[in-house]
Amino acid sequence: MSPTDAARTITGRQPQAVRSALAILEAVAAAGVGATAKDISTELRIPPATTYRLLNLLVAEEYLVRLPDLHGFALGRRVANLAPAPLSTPTAAREVLERLRRRVRWGAHLAGYVGHRLVFLDPDPDHPPVDAGELSRHLHASSLGRLLLAEHDEPLPPAVRLTPRTVVDPQELQGRLAEVRATGLARQCGEFRAEHGCLAVGVRAPGDGRLVAGLALTGPAARVAAPNVDLVEMLRAHAVELGPLLA
Repeated sequence: MSPTDAARTITGRQPQAVRSALAILEAVAAAGVGATAKDISTELRIPPATTYRLLNLLVAEEYLVRLPDLHGFALGRRVANLAPAPLSTPTAAREVLERLRRRVRWGAHLAGYVGHRLVFLDPDPDHPPVDAGELSRHLHASSLGRLLLAEHDEPLPPAVRLTPRTVVDPQELQGRLAEVRATGLARQCGEFRAEHGCLAVGVRAPGDGRLVAGLALTGPAARVAAPNVDLVEMLRAHAVELGPLLA
């Protein structure tokens, strides 16, 4: 049965199906990445056929994702929207941002990630950034968004051309993301707004290296396109300082 067919067979008049779907989400959250349909069926005492039907539906709705080897499941991006964790910026992290802003004439922004959404933790008041909701809808066209896309090995959503420079070809975009993974630097020049560009590096937790935030500098597209070697190194150094403060 396809996910569409499964969706048609489960309605608001079937409270048991709803309870079972919620129980499956809780079971996957408790088990961690790799929970299998058989494990879930056994633990919850739900018939295998019903378990598979509900799993297919939850995957189709992006509350769960199927692992690449097809041997298990993990929580999907929409789960984060159910109860987004409050994000805050410690005073010490704000001081790092202020120090960076005193050293550059670019806009300096700190952003966090809630699922597949981008949230500004400390936007530069002198260089107001683009709306975070708009950035989240077009992750492919921003450097902060590409940091997030490069972090997850998932199919890319359809790319919308926002300016003549926006990369929308899937293969070219995958190439840009591969470059982000290799260098740790994301760069876009006039792809989100024709006149502006952005450089961004990930802020990573010490130890496990997970992405906890993105640190970005924004400026005129032509200036962003230049090598800016010293500026990039400065950006990386401040990101390293922020890692233990935000992890």
